[in-house]
Amino acid sequence: MSHRTTVRHARKAAAAMLITIAAFGLTACQDGDTNSSSSSPSASATQSPTSAAKPNQGSDQDSAKGTPSGTPRKPGMRCTNQINYADDPRDNATINSIGADTGYCPEPQKGGTPSGTPRKPGMRCTNQINYADDPRDNATINSIGADTGYCPPVQHQ
Repeated sequence: MSHRTTVRHARKAAAAMLITIAAFGLTACQDGDTNSSSSSPSASATQSPTSAAKPNQGSDQDSAKGTPSGTPRKPGMRCTNQINYADDPRDNATINSIGADTGYCPEPQKGGTPSGTPRKPGMRCTNQINYADDPRDNATINSIGADTGYCPPVQHQ
């Protein structure tokens, strides 16, 4: 085998290794993804044993009580797809990670009136309030306003 062929095989092997590592990384992160509507069968199979093993550990909130509270999480299903959290002030990632860590979906919390200015209909928060000193990007600020109906207070750096 020539040197050129050996180098070509080594490059292909390295590329295959990178693709494999990326695939494992994406599969591991898939449970925290709040935008996808379903998980792949391999992610569900990997996810179930982890969920079954973790209820004994619990989260900080649940470990004080001794037993997890809430609705048992269905295998391979996110809590936000199982229960209506429309009025819950927590973001989907937080709710789903509690479910993944404990095996139980947390009870929906009733949010009080969010802090900030009421968002004007049809107007983005960044067009309504001056966020020049705020370190957050416009998309984050506007999505908070769209989700809650209130423009968040300006955070100064």
